[in-house]
Amino acid sequence: MAIQIIENSQVLVNKNIRSKEQQTWHFHKRLPGYAPTPLIEAPQLARQLGVGNIWIKDETRRFDMPSFKILGTSWAVYQALMSRLGKEIESWGTFDDLARIFAPLRPLTLVAATDGNHGRAVAHMAALLGFESHIFVPRGMAESRIKAIEKEGAKVSIVDGTYDEAVRQSALEQDGTHLLISDTSWPGYEEIPTWVIDGYATIFQEIDERFARQYEPGPDLVLVQIGVGALAAAVVQHYRDVDGFSSPKIVGVEPTTAACMLESMKANRIVSLTTPPRTIMAGLNCETPSLIAWPIVSKGVDHFISIEDEWACQGMRKFADLGLVSGETGAAGIGGVLALIHDPSLSAARASLGIDYSTRILVICTEGATDPVAYEQIVGTSPYTISR
Repeated sequence: MAIQIIENSQVLVNKNIRSKEQQTWHFHKRLPGYAPTPLIEAPQLARQLGVGNIWIKDETRRFDMPSFKILGTSWAVYQALMSRLGKEIESWGTFDDLARIFAPLRPLTLVAATDGNHGRAVAHMAALLGFESHIFVPRGMAESRIKAIEKEGAKVSIVDGTYDEAVRQSALEQDGTHLLISDTSWPGYEEIPTWVIDGYATIFQEIDERFARQYEPGPDLVLVQIGVGALAAAVVQHYRDVDGFSSPKIVGVEPTTAACMLESMKANRIVSLTTPPRTIMAGLNCETPSLIAWPIVSKGVDHFISIEDEWACQGMRKFADLGLVSGETGAAGIGGVLALIHDPSLSAARASLGIDYSTRILVICTEGATDPVAYEQIVGTSPYTISR
């Protein structure tokens, strides 16, 4: 299986971000149904792979949504609506309070482009706050993902093209009664995607709390999947704020056929893929890195690797053995671990990262089985029959 890797020799350290992370975490605690998602310890898998331990942050069920995306979306929607309101808002305790506070903005439609999870999260937030939603999706997206967005009350438009073309189409909708909530950015559209990145910090606040409660040190190595780079940027912002402690190595994982960040690193600037991306890891099916994520990720990730789809499939099966139901994108991080451990061509990378019998690894399962048909084909059993 073909694989690419690039080592970053210009990693920088970011500091003093903790107060902002605490603010977003406090916001999420007030959302309906908040609870920290599980941090699964997998010592048996670690022994199989010859490493110290593996932790999996399970984001397959967050606020009754099948992915982590609601964290960034909810914070960005909140900040964007406050900005649109143009005044300080009163204190609030529930989302009913927020819906009343933001009522003067109606009629308003929240707009987004998506490969599935981000758009569903935008539609969910719109419904909670009493707004309409309009979601653009690329042609060929799984019907189950489209139906899930429609069940949130959204209008769905299918774009005859890729995810990036859906992004371009959604951007044309923004006007006085349409608010674009995108998790990628471009010149002139940067503030909302920054808020999306900030919202993902809750994941790592919860991880830190769990390790602190059990008096355990944090990870030595974090593998994070990269699409346009928003989640990877959140990883960098959190773990490069070292506060005097050793920070982990960070590896960004992309599909070989959609490695826009890796190709940009090779060029030392943002580039778009010349071949339309196509991978089963639908959430990573991106042509161009986010303008906002690029300077953070390019200066904060230690290694970038690209993996074939089969590594994600193997990751899904490993997760199933643990009783964890993961979609293809959700298993990209553990797929990267499997590639690093088993691919002979990566022995130098393993040595550079210091991977050995003592290494403590963190991966994020970013989504559940949002395409049950594909899940059964890959894993060999229905996602509804697996239990932990």
